[in-house]
Amino acid sequence: MAEFLMDIQTLRDRARAEIGKGPVTAAYGADLPRVIEVCNEALATEIVCVLRYKRHYYTATGILAEPVAREFLEHAADEQRHADLLANRISQLGGDPDFDPARLSTRAHTQYDASLDLIEMIKEDLIAERVAIASYTEIAQWLGDGDPTTRRLFEELLADEEDHADDLANLLERLPREIAAIRPA
Repeated sequence: MAEFLMDIQTLRDRARAEIGKGPVTAAYGADLPRVIEVCNEALATEIVCVLRYKRHYYTATGILAEPVAREFLEHAADEQRHADLLANRISQLGGDPDFDPARLSTRAHTQYDASLDLIEMIKEDLIAERVAIASYTEIAQWLGDGDPTTRRLFEELLADEEDHADDLANLLERLPREIAAIRPA
């Protein structure tokens, strides 16, 4: 176990000597280049999710599409907020957020979807949320105490993704019954 540093002057001297490192101090315990790379993968994941949800929002059709489309739009806004949080954290860590469209789909953990069927849209979005949940859980565990700020960010994203998955699972359960009730016998 590392010894607690009580020498304030030493802390001040280190802070002054390494001023160019921003918030990353000698106490940072993670693999910084790898953390930035993982954050950029998550950024790509969130951007692909925004695009998928936006497409589903604009292409959802049918008598039950309106409330589902509203859910898609709400999730798209959440995913955009996630992307902004990740881009900000990457910058704080001294990295460059990678928004290059040519590389987004290759770095993203989730996939884009062009389904036109409302149920298929919900299924694809639920699959993507489950992938993000598994991925972000693993990332938070991997970060551990090495980078508690980034770990907390992923825990926040994880909570939102779990909420999204719950919303979508509920829609997926409810919609087939509602569709059956509408169809003539």
